Amino acid sequence: MLIKTRVDMLSPVIKICSYKEAEQHFHRLLMLENLDEQVKRQPDLIQNFEEFFSLALTEAYTENSKAELANGFLQRLLYQINRLKLFWYDDLQSYTNERSSYVEKVRDRIESVWQTWELTQLDVEKIQSLNVKRALQERANVDLNPPLSAAKHYLQQDMNLEGYRLLLAIASLDGLVEASRLSRILGGASNEIQATLIRVLLEEYGNGRLSRKHSTFFAQMMAELGLKTEPEAYFNLVPWQVLASINHNFLLTERKRHFLRYNGGLTYFEIAGPAIYTDYMQAAKRLQLSDAAMGYWELHIREDERHGQWMLTDVALPLADKYPHDAWELILGYDQEKLISDRAASAVMVLIQNAKSIQI
Repeated sequence: MLIKTRVDMLSPVIKICSYKEAEQHFHRLLMLENLDEQVKRQPDLIQNFEEFFSLALTEAYTENSKAELANGFLQRLLYQINRLKLFWYDDLQSYTNERSSYVEKVRDRIESVWQTWELTQLDVEKIQSLNVKRALQERANVDLNPPLSAAKHYLQQDMNLEGYRLLLAIASLDGLVEASRLSRILGGASNEIQATLIRVLLEEYGNGRLSRKHSTFFAQMMAELGLKTEPEAYFNLVPWQVLASINHNFLLTERKRHFLRYNGGLTYFEIAGPAIYTDYMQAAKRLQLSDAAMGYWELHIREDERHGQWMLTDVALPLADKYPHDAWELILGYDQEKLISDRAASAVMVLIQNAKSIQI
């Protein structure tokens, strides 16, 4: 449980010597009563942190030996900020700085540099020149039944029980609060597109029944394998690439200007899901695990096949008609989600293949 922090617990004379210490200091800042006022009165509270923060913004996006550490530091900071957009049924004081101007500046500085870099990873001009509807359909056809890659083969045929447990532990950061970010875009005018998105959310949430909520099935899988079922219990195991995927979706859902990008990304996520979850379910069957230890995958395969079709035909394509001049952002969102997801999956794969050396 997060606790309230007094200003005398954050002496400005403390010398921060690493990204880990800088992250811990920022966490204490988030708990500080009246953070903005305290920073104005005592600017030394953030001086040492700011030095590491500014360094990370440079090191994360240039070729150097500290890039991995810097990316991890920035994405962990950003996640700590973004999670304040959701309610965790914890100490109400945990949210004392959810509208802090200083925290907002930290978030904006990270997102500005990071998102600029992310856009360089794709050919945006080419995306802008595509026939949007045709491009979306072509992408959907490929991602619905992707070819058997080395990674897919490993998951299906070689992943051991330690790797499977580690996979669940890492995925739990998202799986135990599933679809929470989708809820951030549902308010506003009523139309068929909104209605479809609400249908997707309702199915993810078990139509209001906790026993049928997808995150409940995920928790059951974890409990069956002796894993902790509290949200964020395995936060320290999560690679920055996975955090970046989560943070990217926070950004797109919190800024309605990115509505098309988010729905393009969600279209990819729902279309690609069944093929990915099939790999996990086949691994669980090979390991002779119980139905409870794989039930989430079976549920998702069945429902996401439907959700993927809904997202393409009832959300993405109608949005392309409604916003013809900006419709290319749907493809940008789709391609970004795929790129970021693939990057996260690669990072997780490295950890899974070395699962015996990782304490869970």
